[in-house]
Amino acid sequence: MTIASSLFRISSLAAAMPLAFALLLLAILIISFRSRAVVFCQYLHTMTGIRLRVSDVRRVYKEGGPDAVRSYFLDLIIREDLKHGPLEIPSAHEQVVEKVASE
Repeated sequence: MTIASSLFRISSLAAAMPLAFALLLLAILIISFRSRAVVFCQYLHTMTGIRLRVSDVRRVYKEGGPDAVRSYFLDLIIREDLKHGPLEIPSAHEQVVEKVASE
């Protein structure tokens, strides 16, 4: 019993450093996983203008799983695109299409 208890005994600061470092890495890992969704929502707003809240995604996921989240996300993208109206196709694109069709 003395061998097992001596393995887990920390007698100096140098012996405690690996344990402290491991706890620090664990804390960083937990924080990074918790903030991943928030960072994604910020990125999505910056790139597309869509405001997405983590609580909404969590609620949709609980209701229908990954497919429901995908549908929710696509619905938000379509709604954002419809706000800007129909897209105008430039005439240069039509010229390229006609050139390729004639060849």
